Amino acid sequence: MSTEKTQRRKRFGLIQSGRIDVTFLSFVLVILTIGLVMLFSSSYAYSYEYYGNSYRFIIRQAAFAVVGVGVMLLMSKIDYHFWEKISIPVYLGTVGVLGVLLVLPPMVSGMDVKRWIVIGPINFQPSEIAKFAIVILFAKLISSNQKRMKDFKFICLLVGLLAVVCGLVVAEPHLSATVLILAIGITLLIVGGLQKRFIVGGIGAAVGGVLLLIISGAISYGSDRIKYWLDPWLAPKDEGFQTIQSLLAIGSGGILGRGIGQSRQKYLWVPEPHNDFIFSIVCEELGLIGAIVIIILFALLVWRGFSIAMRSPDKFGSLLAIGLTFQVGLQAMLNIWVVTNTIPNTGISLPFFSYGGTSLLILLAEMGIVLSVSRGANKDK
Repeated sequence: MSTEKTQRRKRFGLIQSGRIDVTFLSFVLVILTIGLVMLFSSSYAYSYEYYGNSYRFIIRQAAFAVVGVGVMLLMSKIDYHFWEKISIPVYLGTVGVLGVLLVLPPMVSGMDVKRWIVIGPINFQPSEIAKFAIVILFAKLISSNQKRMKDFKFICLLVGLLAVVCGLVVAEPHLSATVLILAIGITLLIVGGLQKRFIVGGIGAAVGGVLLLIISGAISYGSDRIKYWLDPWLAPKDEGFQTIQSLLAIGSGGILGRGIGQSRQKYLWVPEPHNDFIFSIVCEELGLIGAIVIIILFALLVWRGFSIAMRSPDKFGSLLAIGLTFQVGLQAMLNIWVVTNTIPNTGISLPFFSYGGTSLLILLAEMGIVLSVSRGANKDK
């Protein structure tokens, strides 16, 4: 590309200069590598039993990981202000897709829920895009209307925009994604300068609303999961089976674990061990020590992401980095809580570990945007 074209793109804000945050990048790559190793270890027995090929899941996931790293590096070069310019179209498009998804019949056979869009060999959950849409929209609106964060009408507008997305996602139904999106929105509001009286009232209303939906039966599957969370032995061969097998895997790992590849529960005991409950296999093979190391790595990733946010040259970049990093940290924490039966089973994946090519691609792209913010913070260094 000629120097003239490069300078033109810089003038239009398409290329982000500055030094990348190598520490944050290193944490992402280390967690991703460990995740791929554990995905192969946890999936090969299941993959061979149901598909006759032990490498089916890891080959696809590794391919998406390679492409995802490339996309992450590309995103790190794109000026993060680009997302500010298209935040409203992305939000409106996401709402449209979520609305159409509810009208169409379920795209995954044997599933009563409407969470996936299937296009040939590719399937993805629009709720993944919804998380990103809320982050960039709130980052734009809050950063450009900082003085209005004390205005009740403006806060109601933000809450309304958040409620629309949460309402569409919970109707799929997808309670875990709803909780995650809601938490991201509330966090950005708080960081953006929301007054304490709004914080207390908003959190109370949100928690009360979710509980009301569950208790009233509007989300009947949620109330069932609470029942089997409290006592999975009520249905040890049905609804409680996955939780029981997960706890057995975690307990049998002990302090040091059985060793990589030595899990017994992955041999068709833990249902789909490569997905939401992959952390139970991690605990069985790597033990308490290995599990703690992985938790620390996630914590360091979040810490470094927040550090990038604190050094951002503007409010939009700060909120963007906080929202995207917080999403990863909260999702990892919720998944670990589910696997250890600390909270009810909500069907939430473990970032960088659970199988899902498109979700991994989106996740790495988001990490690339955080790296773009880091370039802005390091532009003069």
